[in-house]
Amino acid sequence: MASSDISQRWVDGVPRLAFDQIGDGAPVVFLHGIGGNRTSWTSQQLAMADICTAISWDARGYGRSDDYEGPLNFSDFSDDLARLLDFNGIERAHLVGLSMGARILMDFFPRHRERVATLVLCDCFFSYEKALSPEKRQEFIELRQKPLKEGKSLAELAPALIKSLVGPNCSEAARQQLHQSILDIHVESYLKTVAATVTYDVSGSLKEFNVPVQLIFGEHDQLTPPSIGQTMLEKMPSAQLAVIENAGHLSNMEQPDAFNEILRNFIEPHLKLASYMAM
Repeated sequence: MASSDISQRWVDGVPRLAFDQIGDGAPVVFLHGIGGNRTSWTSQQLAMADICTAISWDARGYGRSDDYEGPLNFSDFSDDLARLLDFNGIERAHLVGLSMGARILMDFFPRHRERVATLVLCDCFFSYEKALSPEKRQEFIELRQKPLKEGKSLAELAPALIKSLVGPNCSEAARQQLHQSILDIHVESYLKTVAATVTYDVSGSLKEFNVPVQLIFGEHDQLTPPSIGQTMLEKMPSAQLAVIENAGHLSNMEQPDAFNEILRNFIEPHLKLASYMAM
């Protein structure tokens, strides 16, 4: 299939949510990171569309989804994901998230575990305070929040942010894709997400994740190194860990072939579950 086969749709409600969809069969839903949008997953959607319905959303305040009033509670993302599933008549789905997207899924699972078939959690932390060192916490804020609050543009922010995220062998195409996604950020919604992230902590619930979990981390991830994945592996009873060589924090974009192979090998054996769609 080609990218032209991807259709764009919207979930009604406040805020309205945009999503891309391709393929047929069991639903696999992709959630992007804090600086991304639904197009961050185009390679994965195209790679999986022959065996499933591949859906990638724009989270509230991202991409073509609406902005919203008031501060963000992280659980708002979980409520939106439930709305997306309801809109598409999906009873349960295979859920894939990177960075912020994975944090959304770790918040979503304890609230809606009956709607989760499997989880793929990529390049993420489970607690801002416990998983990141003081230096990484400070870097997270200073790279994402401070420049924008001081009046810098997204174009000015992009080079330092990209350098902090990608591995040393990242392709120019992946760099350009990331650069464009940063330029497409909704600044106010982005700042709300950063503010909500600094209080994020689901470390107490990881032992309850009893569905199959695939953890994926980039070898050169500077923000969330594979050691965080190893800690998560020890806490989650049904998890397995893969580390992608020559990838940084955006492992799905930096090494799409390796990422897609891991993703397909994990999800495909689980696609024959009896029921995915609500009756």
